[in-house]
Amino acid sequence: MADSKAGKSLLNVMAELSTDKLYFMRNLLKGARYLLTGFELMNQKGIRHLSYFPMAINAVLFSVAIWVGYGHFDVWLDSLIPTWLPEWIIAAIMWLIIPIFTALILIIVFFSFSIFANFLASPFNAPLAEAVEKKLNGIPPSSLSWQQLIKDTPSALWNELKKIKYFLNLLIPLFILSLVPLLNILAPILWILFSGWILTLEYHNYPMSNHHLDINEQHKALKTEPGLTLGFGLATLAITMIPILNFFVIPAAICGATALYLEKLKV
Repeated sequence: MADSKAGKSLLNVMAELSTDKLYFMRNLLKGARYLLTGFELMNQKGIRHLSYFPMAINAVLFSVAIWVGYGHFDVWLDSLIPTWLPEWIIAAIMWLIIPIFTALILIIVFFSFSIFANFLASPFNAPLAEAVEKKLNGIPPSSLSWQQLIKDTPSALWNELKKIKYFLNLLIPLFILSLVPLLNILAPILWILFSGWILTLEYHNYPMSNHHLDINEQHKALKTEPGLTLGFGLATLAITMIPILNFFVIPAAICGATALYLEKLKV
């Protein structure tokens, strides 16, 4: 009798875990779809004009990122390959090393430029999130004056600096791990998860800050739906690494994050 109860209990636990995994995977896809929603929203009336400035900044910086990456890629790749190993071992595992380290370099380069682009575009990002919220709530968008934009710029840049401080606390240990031989083979997976989470924080910060949520409250809200928010961040990371499409990622991600927040996270 006891064995039968234990067996049923184990089956129930396994069923719950299976259901949770399925729910999480579905939410990953739902979260990714919000980025597509963002691409649709960014071109709508009342929102379109606010998308131009972040888009222009992104286009310039990602063009530089592509140029820098192309010019230095071979040097960076050579520095990551463990030269202390015998040549025959390096030759045997080269098929594995090159794709892994290529992915690592691409993620680091495009992620770094993405954070810098958001810093420069930050004065325009909160008004963009506000315009999207008004659009989704059926409220006519208000006109944005240059005087108000200039007035809000210092606080917007300060907010970005606080986010960058949080990012660096996580990034530095991960960067050190990326330089450790053998352990750095795991680095691309960790960088993908780290970048997905950070981009989720980055773009949800604008609609949430408009509702006066501090950084801790934002973290708490995002963790209530980890599948949705991570799915959104991973989709954003994927688009960030695609040339030309990544020119549009800032306004699209802000629009998508605002829609996700209003529909799924706002209490």
